[in-house]
Amino acid sequence: MQYRILGRTGLKVSVVGFGGIPIQRVSEAESVAIINRALELGINFFDTARGYTDSEAKLGSVLGKRREQVIIATKAMSRTAAGMAADIQKSLETMGLDYIDLYQLHNVKDRQAFEQAFGPGGALEALKQAQENGLVRHIGITGHIRSFLVEALKTGAMETVQFPFNAVEAAGAEELLDLAANTQTGVIVMKPLAGGSIRDTGLALRFILEHPVSTVIPGMDALEQVDQNAAVGADLRPLTGSERETLEKLAAQLGSTFCRRCEYCQPCPQGVDIPTVFLLDGYFTRYELQDWARERYRGLKVTAQECVECGECEEKCPYSLPIRAMLAEAQTRLG
Repeated sequence: MQYRILGRTGLKVSVVGFGGIPIQRVSEAESVAIINRALELGINFFDTARGYTDSEAKLGSVLGKRREQVIIATKAMSRTAAGMAADIQKSLETMGLDYIDLYQLHNVKDRQAFEQAFGPGGALEALKQAQENGLVRHIGITGHIRSFLVEALKTGAMETVQFPFNAVEAAGAEELLDLAANTQTGVIVMKPLAGGSIRDTGLALRFILEHPVSTVIPGMDALEQVDQNAAVGADLRPLTGSERETLEKLAAQLGSTFCRRCEYCQPCPQGVDIPTVFLLDGYFTRYELQDWARERYRGLKVTAQECVECGECEEKCPYSLPIRAMLAEAQTRLG
């Protein structure tokens, strides 16, 4: 396994890390075997979240016994200091840890969330306090909207940034990658397979690792996946011309049907959070997390059922997606 430095944290992380979403759907015994295989193959960076049901617990039960060999990252959606402090404590208790290497502001996607988290009494205050108390070693941010991530990095408070980056949603990433390099911010890449749209894992990971990123975190729920992903990190090779052409063709094919979560379609007059609906539908169709996706979908204040097919979203979508039809299909699966 090859390793890179995670920005100014100074942490030495495996170029292929472990994404903690899929581990939710396997048994505890299976998760132990999968996590141990990852460790055996040199993977030392593990990412999870408060919202990933039992992911923190499963990872903690194994990684807590190998604490000095691993770098553990988790994250929470809380935007207030009180809420984030409570989440940090819950993460520590759930994983059975004395400290967490990296705690991240999770999915900062709009102005209100950004200003609340970074403002007085916001989540960042709790993270800094936890850092001073030794409960959290480093602080980062995750999100899908790059403009807010750029703004967050410019505050100087973020040591890492995690965002989707892959062969089919690479456009516009240069500004964020350049800023991360200039500020020595560690870059963690999520959604490397574009929500499962890229089937050739090797090509997908190699494409990402050609860029100035620290680590990429594909989700894993089978030993074969661990073996395949770790092999890429052990033998990094640049893409050939034909391989690059293959990815370019795939990106072109998905251009008319793939939601990049740019949020240009927002706000919906009916209050439907269109990108979130498609994100959950992706978990349903690509990650086989049907129950998890349905539960979160039903927890939305407004679902796709409220769509009146006004078409405003399609007029604003830069990719000309058939959003109304896609919402109807998502409602059929998730509703």
